[in-house]
Amino acid sequence: MTSTVTLISMGRYVIDTHGPEPSYLQLASQLRARIASGEIGPREALPSITYLTGETGLAVGTIRKAIGVLVDEGLAYTVPGRGTFASPRKN
Repeated sequence: MTSTVTLISMGRYVIDTHGPEPSYLQLASQLRARIASGEIGPREALPSITYLTGETGLAVGTIRKAIGVLVDEGLAYTVPGRGTFASPRKN
């Protein structure tokens, strides 16, 4: 029996669609790492939903769910009509 692994990698993000971890959690983890490393600085915009859809091939709802995880964790905040931004770092 062979197993097939589907990795979606169209840019900076790699999503294993057949892995044990849901796609939205994989994307949230990769965005979280970019925030933690400072690649996305405090109060800087996260990539837009449109951009992430094009980069990952994931559905808009999946991307919104990933961003929601970061918002729930306090790592990001959303400004209606403007986008989602990395939260200021806590000392």
